[in-house]
Amino acid sequence: MRLVFDLDFDAKRIRGRFVLGANYAGGAGFAHGGIIAVVLDEAMGKISKLTEEKAVTAELNVVYRKPVPVDREIVVEGWQEEEKGRNRFRVGEIRDAEGNLLARGTARFVAIDKEHFERVRAEQQKV
Repeated sequence: MRLVFDLDFDAKRIRGRFVLGANYAGGAGFAHGGIIAVVLDEAMGKISKLTEEKAVTAELNVVYRKPVPVDREIVVEGWQEEEKGRNRFRVGEIRDAEGNLLARGTARFVAIDKEHFERVRAEQQKV
């Protein structure tokens, strides 16, 4: 899955438009719930690109409102609502082309020092 998001530095939001495809279908031919969670987590994670900081998901909550189609375009948007210390509280939404809310995620991300992030990545590559 390759998700590309547009960064809106003025509005401090990210947005992407995707057709997921049949490979991501679960029961009844709609997007699998795990895929929906991945898309929302990815959207909220991309918000870090607005500030060039590294942050990792610490908590993720998803509310599934309506079935997410795999054969039609969806609009995914994310933004940050609050910052407390190293904690970043973010929101992601999936809507259909008509603007109907299909799923909403909220998450707490934790900002990570760039040097620590690179050190851990290097250690993982040795394994």
